[in-house]
Amino acid sequence: MSKYAKTTYGIHQLLESRWSPRAFRDVPIEKDKLRRIFEAAAWSPSSWNEQPWRYIIGEKGGETYNKILDSLVETNSRWAKNAPVLIVCTALKHFSHNHHDNFHFLYDSGQSVAHLTFQAMYEGIYVHQMAGFHFEKLKTYFDIPPEFYITSVIALGYLGSPESLDDDFKERELAERERKDVSEIFYVDRFGQSWEF
Repeated sequence: MSKYAKTTYGIHQLLESRWSPRAFRDVPIEKDKLRRIFEAAAWSPSSWNEQPWRYIIGEKGGETYNKILDSLVETNSRWAKNAPVLIVCTALKHFSHNHHDNFHFLYDSGQSVAHLTFQAMYEGIYVHQMAGFHFEKLKTYFDIPPEFYITSVIALGYLGSPESLDDDFKERELAERERKDVSEIFYVDRFGQSWEF
């Protein structure tokens, strides 16, 4: 199943084909693919080259995976249990070289996940990022230091069939993708005045 973005101006195929499925095939991801996906995340740009991101990797069948799955809210755990890999993304809130607040740590960790996402798409692996998880459970399970903020939990896997999902999820899986028109989000001269596309 593919859900290509209906773009106006044409973008790269990897960007056009990226979406966040809930249906994953219950098969493992090859280690060499995972290595390349994680390497891509590591090479993301960051302020002062701080690289504030730290990832906790859970592969299905392992204790780490089970803890991450247990930390998800129920609506996410219902479908994420089929993904072969679950990842906790965290980010350091301050700069290592001077311990000053890094006001870009969330922005930078998001870029790292974007790099991970598009390398994954290149490898034929789909990504679904989640904000629905229990912070305290993850902090306790993995001894996450207080100077790190938990930004997201990420499911990785090969695309599965929507038929494997509960009806409420299946409907969303089959729905057409939508985005605001670019004229609504790119401005010129003043805030709210659309750039001339």
